Amino acid sequence: MSYIPAPVPSPAPAPLLNLPSGLGFDESTPPWMSKADNAWQLTAATLVGLQSIPGLVILYGGGVKKKWAVNSAFMVIYAFACVLFCWVSWGYRMSFGEELVPFWGKANIALEQKFLLGPAFIGKFPSATMVFFQSVFASITLILIAGALLGRMNFYAWMMFVPLWLTFSYTFVAFSIWCPEGFLFKKGLIDYSGGFVIHLSAGVAGFTAAYWVGPRLTKDRERFPPNNIILMLAGAGFLWMGWTGFNGGDPYAASTDASLAVLNTHLCTATSLLTWLALDILYLGKASVIGAVQGMITGLVCITPAAGVVQGWAAVIMGLCSGSIPWFTMMVVHKKSKLLQKVDDTMAVFHTHAIAGSLGGILTGLFAEPHLCNLFAGSYGQFVGLFYGFQMRQVGTGLRQVGIQLLGILYVMTINVIVTSLICVVIQLVVPLRMSDEDMEIGDEAAHGEEAYAIWGDGYRHESYLGDELPATKRKAATGQVEMT
Repeated sequence: MSYIPAPVPSPAPAPLLNLPSGLGFDESTPPWMSKADNAWQLTAATLVGLQSIPGLVILYGGGVKKKWAVNSAFMVIYAFACVLFCWVSWGYRMSFGEELVPFWGKANIALEQKFLLGPAFIGKFPSATMVFFQSVFASITLILIAGALLGRMNFYAWMMFVPLWLTFSYTFVAFSIWCPEGFLFKKGLIDYSGGFVIHLSAGVAGFTAAYWVGPRLTKDRERFPPNNIILMLAGAGFLWMGWTGFNGGDPYAASTDASLAVLNTHLCTATSLLTWLALDILYLGKASVIGAVQGMITGLVCITPAAGVVQGWAAVIMGLCSGSIPWFTMMVVHKKSKLLQKVDDTMAVFHTHAIAGSLGGILTGLFAEPHLCNLFAGSYGQFVGLFYGFQMRQVGTGLRQVGIQLLGILYVMTINVIVTSLICVVIQLVVPLRMSDEDMEIGDEAAHGEEAYAIWGDGYRHESYLGDELPATKRKAATGQVEMT
């Protein structure tokens, strides 16, 4: 997605007419559209959407303490809905529209029938398909940021944070890297499917926001066990399988490159999970299921910027790196760093997304294979990984690619630290960023007046279970006045 071939010239869409049937012309499938590509793109978009709804809903809901299950899941659902509304209202055109400045597009709506039914800026499908496909990428970026803030952020502050960050951070980075008018796109940065735009951004923004929001209660930081590991694993499964659309949809075609991207994605992820698991057993003496999920996520993130432009053996190497380097930063470096310990990153988003995303971006600069880049971008010789630069005696070209990847990392980090900090400062002038200690002691009941699990039966909380609205038999049973059979 970082470098897109010039679109095939296509005629402007014909105006919608009420033509009689049998004339040999079907307005719903104009000549410029490929039914296969459109079907695959809509399928890929749906798979990416399922990573968030319900994937991260149940991963977050099961991965936190019981008292935060509703709040954590609700942050995901709100972000998904809010981003889609903002995306069609102004976000899509700011990310993929007409240039305002070299790193930002002009705000405009993406709702006009003429625009949505016409061809997308790339690919043989309508702009409506592209708008939806890109919206689920934007949504999951905000949802990943939420992972760093679970267990203490004021929900009303989160409601403000989502549209502000989408507008003033995500659109900057997406336009710069993915839009053909963006300056990093023109320089040749390789970000196949969002290692920079999504994961590095989410990891850095989440860590920065966590600094401004402040930590959870001390006892929650010291012990924060998942309330339902099986549920968490189900969410992780949606995340893993949904990545088929995440990386497989980015050639914008049902192509051979899409097939390669899907296989590389799962190969790297499996290798990363096994590597993390082996390190847990070797150094911690336990095969941790939570550790395995972390290794799965780092593998998915690491392969994302490279999925369709590296060979299978490179995907295995990337899996070995993504299962070991983030493990080391999380298990060793984190415990020795005062800065990392000061910031309360609930789901370790910095390690699983910022570190793994940066790692994937650098390794892409090493392993990008020119022929595969040609399949994806239609431009042979412009994108050359350093290792192939040595082989082809184009070392300068390979070094340039690594340099551009490093420039992209620096740019994304800088934008997200500055913009996320400014947004948090502005929000806290309106509402507190962090819930009160009293509300954090209670959790979901204080934040939303609802709880995730009915302990007392029939969906009633304890207070109402003893109330007059219940039948007398149940009320007496609850208070021990009748014998329970």
